[in-house]
Amino acid sequence: MAMVRVLAVVPAQEPLRASAAALAAGHSEGLRGRPASLPRGMELDHDFAAVPLARLGYTAQPAMANAADAPRFVVRASVEEAQLATATTDGTPLFADPKIATFPVATGCGGGPIGGVDQVKRRLRTRELAGLGLDGKGVAVAIMDSGINLAHLRGRGLTARLDPALTWSPGTGRPGQHPVGHGTMCAYDALIAAPEATLLDFPILLSATPGGSAMDGFLSDALQAFGILLGALQRPIRQRGFKALVVNNSWGMYHPSWDFPAGHPGRYADNPNHPFNIITATLARAGADVLFAAGNCGSSCPDRRCEGRVTETIMGANAHPDVITVAGCAVTRRRVGYSSQGPGIAGMAHAKPDLTAYTHFRGSEAFGPGSEDSGTSAACPVTAGAVAAIRTKVAPGALAPRDLSRELRADARRPSGRLGWNRNYGYGIIDPLATARRLLAV
Repeated sequence: MAMVRVLAVVPAQEPLRASAAALAAGHSEGLRGRPASLPRGMELDHDFAAVPLARLGYTAQPAMANAADAPRFVVRASVEEAQLATATTDGTPLFADPKIATFPVATGCGGGPIGGVDQVKRRLRTRELAGLGLDGKGVAVAIMDSGINLAHLRGRGLTARLDPALTWSPGTGRPGQHPVGHGTMCAYDALIAAPEATLLDFPILLSATPGGSAMDGFLSDALQAFGILLGALQRPIRQRGFKALVVNNSWGMYHPSWDFPAGHPGRYADNPNHPFNIITATLARAGADVLFAAGNCGSSCPDRRCEGRVTETIMGANAHPDVITVAGCAVTRRRVGYSSQGPGIAGMAHAKPDLTAYTHFRGSEAFGPGSEDSGTSAACPVTAGAVAAIRTKVAPGALAPRDLSRELRADARRPSGRLGWNRNYGYGIIDPLATARRLLAV
């Protein structure tokens, strides 16, 4: 019988608390022993440290998101395929651990670059943001991706600070020293509006789990990384080294076939109760601004991995109500045809994407001289950098992430001229300077 990798939610026990505490302290010890509550038919992945799941009823509880207080923990395991039909193993809830992949442009979509980074800066009005002291200083931007190459960023003229102490990856390599690629592109684009921000390198898309590749990973890897960020946010500012945290996620699922079947209670795509959707809510409510790319399944030029599906393609955490979901447009302010359109999948937030930002421009050249930073993969970190710039002076304690998202939506430029949300641009193209001036009353 074939075995399927799953995420299992189990009651708190000492081995789980010890595993989670070790990871929070920077020791990747995995999970020693076997918790007594784990069903016999389940093969535990001992390399995966237990992740605290902080929830009472249906509400995420940041104060409980730690090894000492969490009532339940998430572990990674394998079960026989036949057991998935019941959604539990001896009463233990089982959830999907689907493959995830980055959102660069699909081959054949859009041609070469449309404009360059200087035009993006003019659209974002970064000079005026810097004049207000909004440059990202003291703000951390976590790049959840394939890894950052700091030397490449500096070679492109950026100061590019990185904190090597706060990191995690299922693969190998040192923070800031990964091969130049998608993660480096995202880091470059985040620094366009926030050049003084501190990068955090989380190469979650370097899974060592069978089936992974250099440009994809598994949702469990992202879950582990989000758990580490939650632990960091619980430390005093003087210990963690940043006053605000912005989390960039230029990845997601391309097709529901990557997930459990529709109707399965352990499915990810449309299930707010999936452990990753819970931890996403917890991280946002703990004060992190969490951004996700909308995806590249737009009706004009969908990626082949969309398998022809161009509706309800914004799924899972990419359609979570507590995140900023970002679509893409060129510097001409015209939507790029591959950018996924709303609404979000039924069961998650309907009005997705939230905002649109610039993509398909010549910037990082992470994929070679003259190459474009593309896909909603690039639009997302452009927006993350704009959020980080605002967070230089607008603390999460003064304006919560969900409230900042609302303010950004209110000031977004609407290409159609009509107020409100639409499926192509969300609430419009981001205008961080307008929001900053209004919030700072300048």
